Amino acid sequence: MADRFDCDNCKESLYGRKYIQSDDSPYCIPCYDSLFSNTCDECKELIGHDARELFYEDRHYHEHCFRCFRCDRSLADEPFTSQEDALLCNDCYCNEFSSKCVACDKIVMPGTRKLEYAGSTWHEGCFICHSCEQPIGSKSFIPDKDEHYCVPCYEDKFAPRCTRCKKTLAKGGVTYRDEPWHKECFVCTSCKTQLAGQHFTSRDDSPYCLKCFGSLYAKKCEACSKPITGFGGGKYISFEDRQWHQPCFTCSQCSVSLVGAGFFPDGERILCRDCHSNL
Repeated sequence: MADRFDCDNCKESLYGRKYIQSDDSPYCIPCYDSLFSNTCDECKELIGHDARELFYEDRHYHEHCFRCFRCDRSLADEPFTSQEDALLCNDCYCNEFSSKCVACDKIVMPGTRKLEYAGSTWHEGCFICHSCEQPIGSKSFIPDKDEHYCVPCYEDKFAPRCTRCKKTLAKGGVTYRDEPWHKECFVCTSCKTQLAGQHFTSRDDSPYCLKCFGSLYAKKCEACSKPITGFGGGKYISFEDRQWHQPCFTCSQCSVSLVGAGFFPDGERILCRDCHSNL
């Protein structure tokens, strides 16, 4: 008597029938499908041994069931994504969830380089300077109303220019006569010393350090011949067309201070009462 060759599950004879061997055991096709086939996550039917099966995140699909949730396009050989367990082709996902570039009004595809600012999105190549029209990329930029400028263009268009060198003032600087200056450009008209942060005065709208102004324009003290500037709270005495520093205003003979006291002119000299009485 010949050996029996039966399905390991239903025990029916497999002679003359198709079968599948699994773990050294033979199974008829119906038993094999019922025991080992996966259930399609979409149609809930078994995925038979002869069907093409697709697998994604612990879920199994018939090839014809693996489709876009929105447009019903087959995803078997196309890129796709998942949104709350729903499968979507790239086009449907982008139309529903991706941002649009505010410059070209086209979708910014997932994975592409983009820029986001103030709640808006741009393709990297669409985010350009309003002036030079070059892409700004990762460089610094300055917004002005609804426009964006790279730093060089903004400074060239809007930044104040130094009264002396005519170049832009990016930051800092000083103001003189309501005009902007670079600190290094705001110098004494005579000696070219920088005046930022120190006392200065002007003549004919030109700035001077105190030393140069005193040397060039201040009147000289009759006693010490040094300039009388009056800066820093210094007081001086004036008589006719002559001036003295307050400490220098003394009797020409006895050197007593004449500040607040009577005095007598004697040619080029000035004398106190006593010295004048002894003449």
